[in-house]
Amino acid sequence: MANPTGQQFEITRGNARAVVTEIGAGLRLFEVGGVPYVEEFAADEKPPKGAGQVLLPWPNRTKGGQWVYQGEKQQLEITEEARGNAIHGLTRHKEWELLEHAESSITLCVDIDGEPGWPVPLRAVTTYEIAPRELTITHEIRNEGDSPIGVGLGTHPYFRIGDAPTDELTLTLPATRVRPYLGDEQMPYDTERDVEGTEYDFRGGQVLAGVDLDTAFGGLTAGEDGRHHHTLTHGETTLDVWAGPDFKWVQVFTPAELVGRGRGIAIEPMTCPADALNTGTDLIELEPGTSWSGSWGIRLG
Repeated sequence: MANPTGQQFEITRGNARAVVTEIGAGLRLFEVGGVPYVEEFAADEKPPKGAGQVLLPWPNRTKGGQWVYQGEKQQLEITEEARGNAIHGLTRHKEWELLEHAESSITLCVDIDGEPGWPVPLRAVTTYEIAPRELTITHEIRNEGDSPIGVGLGTHPYFRIGDAPTDELTLTLPATRVRPYLGDEQMPYDTERDVEGTEYDFRGGQVLAGVDLDTAFGGLTAGEDGRHHHTLTHGETTLDVWAGPDFKWVQVFTPAELVGRGRGIAIEPMTCPADALNTGTDLIELEPGTSWSGSWGIRLG
């Protein structure tokens, strides 16, 4: 059986190391001084629950896999069979082409062309660049077609701070808005609302013990550097998951089991929320021949 993640590409800088996969251009490992800061899985395993994957040209779900482009109904492949949706885009199971691999950086690309339900060809490029205590990921999407198109992008990393249990971590989010999880609905997110006075207010930080999330947060407040900062803290260690201004949403997911360590936590920077192909919420509009670029990263404080 073929390796579900393809070739493994390692990049290093000082005592920091990351591993990126050929299939999906996903992040499989990030560690500093031998201490892991993302949940790891074996090179010959399918990424559990989307771990580390790049989600484009839309993150999360498109209801029923259906949307309308220039007056014509589009039908995407149903990839979330239990709910009947198209989930997490078109590239996470594709083989990405290696463009450049240096000691501390790697760049891969993929084409979206002729996919069912996606009418405009795109080229996506993702670059990972490692520093002694930081990993920066830059995404570019180019419209290769003759018509404008709205796109979205997200990522799906699961984080840890060494061997500390997830329940001992403190999560802080700069979010003022939330779309609470509804459960087993086809589109399982409620309407957007303010976090003030609710259990979803993480602006002051909350310990994750007893917190169960599969939740989209918006209304993000930027720091002085113009970035959004989502943090996990344990003792004296802070892990900063930062994202550029176009990443206006963040999904937080706390599955009960991920890689044999018990509960996990995904912090997923997204440019748009679920079902954005239908609602148009925060889609990035690309004219023919134009590109969008945005970055996010992981910094060890």
